[in-house]
This record gives sequence, C-alpha cells and structure tokens, in this order.
Amino acid sequence: MPLIPLLPIFHRLNRQYFDGLLVKDLKPLVSIRWSDGRLRNTAGFYRHGRQAKGQRVCEIVLSSPVLENLPQSAVESTLCHEMIHAWVDLVLKVSEGHGRNFQARMKAINAAQNDFQISVRHQFPMPIKLPKWLGICPSCGLSSTYKRRTKGIACKHCCDTLYGGRWNPSCVLVFQPLNLEN
Repeated sequence: MPLIPLLPIFHRLNRQYFDGLLVKDLKPLVSIRWSDGRLRNTAGFYRHGRQAKGQRVCEIVLSSPVLENLPQSAVESTLCHEMIHAWVDLVLKVSEGHGRNFQARMKAINAAQNDFQISVRHQFPMPIKLPKWLGICPSCGLSSTYKRRTKGIACKHCCDTLYGGRWNPSCVLVFQPLNLEN
C-alpha cells in the first residue's frame, strides 16, 4: 500500500475518540508525519520537548518502512496509539508512558470499535537489516558478517587459543564491504 495522507485520519480519530481536544483553532496540537525511511525498529512514536529557542515541539512520526506494506488498519492503530500519548501529555498534562491513563483510553477505544485494535506493543513484521560488512581475522582467516563496523573488535578464537583469552592487536578484525548481490 502506498503511503497515505495522515492528517485526514488524525482528524477523524480526534473527533471520534478524543472529543476534538487534539486540535485548537482548526490546527492540530501535534504535527504528524511519515518517517524519512530510517525508522525501522518501531511502528511509530510520539515526541515532545523544546527547540533551542524555547518553542514547544510535539510530533507523531509513523514508520514508512514498517507500515507501508500493511493494511490501513495497522496505520490507524499505530496513529491512534501515538495520539493517546499526545492526549495524555497535552490534554491531561500527565507524564506517563503506557500508564493508567493510557491504558484506560486504549481500552475504551478498543471497546468502541472493531476496525483496529490498539496495543501497548505492536506485533508488525519489522524489515530485516542485512549485514553490510565482513570482518576477517588477519591471523586465522575466520570471517563473520556484521551490520556495522566495530573498531577494535578481535577474533575470539585467536585471542583464546594464542593469548590466553586476552585481547591482542594482532587479532583485530579487518572489515570489508559485503556484496550480497553476487
């Protein structure tokens, strides 16, 4: 499914489940956007704080890599989940994660409709991050794949057998880019 506009869904959910309280003077109290493609470990998040000039910032970011191929109900449940966080923060003015206010609103929304279910933890499939590097031991030639380069990592086999389990610079892995397309 291609990425859909989030603002119409936000306004509908705000009217249905938040008594319109997440909007003031026709403008949302929180900005809503899709991630730029880097958010891969969660379906979305709510963040609030202050900019350098002291201006308050509140935003909901949904993960395009996680949600783009899922049904609209996944987008709606994730957006509604993050809207509960915004509602607890901006309307109730309470600082809590998935506490009692969050849980009560989540249960009320789940009971009021059957289109989607909100949960504390999503069970959506996460995109797999493939390894990009091959770490090779200069002493024994053993190699392993890595998602990122790690400075100073040494071959455990060589350190154990040659140096009594102590780290030695002669066993520091040499990294090469891994070409998985061949």
